[in-house]
Amino acid sequence: MYTDKVMDHFSNPRNVGEIDDANGVGEVGNASCGDIMKIFLKVEDDIIKDVKFKTFGCGAAIATSSMVTEMAIGKTLDEAWKLSNEAVAEALDGLPSQKMHCSNLAADALHEAIKNYRENKA
Repeated sequence: MYTDKVMDHFSNPRNVGEIDDANGVGEVGNASCGDIMKIFLKVEDDIIKDVKFKTFGCGAAIATSSMVTEMAIGKTLDEAWKLSNEAVAEALDGLPSQKMHCSNLAADALHEAIKNYRENKA
């Protein structure tokens, strides 16, 4: 059902936790499945220097959160903004169709954190 990459990111999630002095935070949730994701960014000179996440949800939600943080770190805000739910699922070698909403949440949480950073900076 799940790919090896999904299982790896679920069993060994990367970048779990909080950033105390985060300058961008995004939180999204899906009431239909109960998944909640929160992403913390540390941005310097328009580049994402650190990313952490806290997710309450299924294995796919944890795996997509882990993957999106791996994909975003080191990117400019504009590059990270372009990360889509399809890109997250593709990086995990696919997700079952009934779990695609989890990749939507991961990309959405990242976008919310970027939006929060930009609002705080303005």
